[in-house]
Amino acid sequence: MEIWWLVAVSIAVVLVCILVFKLHAFLTLLIAGLLVAVLTAKPALIEYAASEVESGMWTEKVASSFPGLSGASRLATAFGETAASVGILIALASIVGQVLLESRAAMTIVDAMLRVTGRKRAAEALAASSFVLGIPVFFDTVFYLMVPLARSLRQRLGKDYVLFILAILAGGSIAHSLIPPTPGPLQVAEIIGVDIGTMLLVGLAVGGCSSVLSLLAARLINHFVTVPLRSIDPSASDADLVELSTVDSEAGESAEANPPLSLALLPIASPVVLISAASVLKTLIKGKQLESSWLTEAVLFVGDKNVAIGIAVLLTFFLMRYVDAGKRKSLISRSLASAGNIILITAAGGAFGAMLRQAGIAQAVSELASNVPMMMLLPIAFAVTAAIRTLQGSSTVAMITAAGVLQGFAQAEGLPFHPVYLAMAIGAGSKPIAWMTDSGFWVMCKMSGMTEREGLMTVSPMSTAMGFNALAVTMLFANFMPLV
Repeated sequence: MEIWWLVAVSIAVVLVCILVFKLHAFLTLLIAGLLVAVLTAKPALIEYAASEVESGMWTEKVASSFPGLSGASRLATAFGETAASVGILIALASIVGQVLLESRAAMTIVDAMLRVTGRKRAAEALAASSFVLGIPVFFDTVFYLMVPLARSLRQRLGKDYVLFILAILAGGSIAHSLIPPTPGPLQVAEIIGVDIGTMLLVGLAVGGCSSVLSLLAARLINHFVTVPLRSIDPSASDADLVELSTVDSEAGESAEANPPLSLALLPIASPVVLISAASVLKTLIKGKQLESSWLTEAVLFVGDKNVAIGIAVLLTFFLMRYVDAGKRKSLISRSLASAGNIILITAAGGAFGAMLRQAGIAQAVSELASNVPMMMLLPIAFAVTAAIRTLQGSSTVAMITAAGVLQGFAQAEGLPFHPVYLAMAIGAGSKPIAWMTDSGFWVMCKMSGMTEREGLMTVSPMSTAMGFNALAVTMLFANFMPLV
């Protein structure tokens, strides 16, 4: 029972620091991690060290010295290990995302989607474009990029503004929570112990199906709620809104100023293909269905998550000539400055999760799971994450915190499905409920011109529907494609 009191106190600290004291997530997670580290009893540390020796991760010498380390030392070590695991990936992915935006490659992708669907299916184009862009680009940035297009479409069609706004949410937000290299799913995969390639492939499948279902929910909400198109600048009229070339060729910049579609998609598609290929090869070699050779070793090398995203960064250099000359020199430094904040939060969250592991959370959760029907583990993971997300607002913090608490489920004896589905359930739980505590809620309201009441009538139910859709798809996949 001691471990559960420790979990309860640490989560309470996270919530109080964020909700009451408005503390930054980085400091909050470090404080919670240090609290767990200091309060962890020595017998728990000895037991944890023994388990690491048994698994072959540590030597006897390392294990014998581990219980004597201070809480601060253990926290710092875990912080460094997490940063080493995800830091390069997040930094490189940030560069890819920024280049896609500033070279207008992102708009090229949206253009192509709209040409395929036409205006009558503009919502599908917005959702699909947001989903693709949501893989390397953070959701807030995707929304900033896409909302002017939604406003312009509303001006021209005279209806369905709510549908267009929620379509962006249906695509970009799902990708943000289920598909690496965005920080949430990346760190959940690390904590749960899921191969990044497996997380990527399953995330694409579950996320794609969830986005389709969520778009149906968006149409339903749009049927009952109407939001007028308002100016988001008090000094401007709606007639002053910029109309983008993605809707009409006579407005905005000419298509010739944008990079070609093949070049725009290259930095997104290449890491997906390389990481996925390496993941499939690992599975085949492990199952002795394929012999290791120089060719497989080469594929495994370029399919390493850091190398694959590094190749994507190199490919973005072909897009640099489309970036405004005045911004070109500072683009990389601006991208890395933005990534630094995310890396710190993610590493602090990883350290918090590691302190919970050392306190014995994995064993405690495994014992708890032995008394729970196995398919109920996914709704439980969903509910825990959703509760944390609703209370403190950040989906990334909710995913990292929940993964630290629930990591023992992944090692539960007799688990009838691959642990990746546990990661998917945690990602699904990070969607409900977007409301006043969520910075993304305010971004969507302010950038779209919605009032708080309208946001609660549209964004909040949509985020809830997205979460339950993703959970339902995850459970279906876990039942019919358990991957074990």
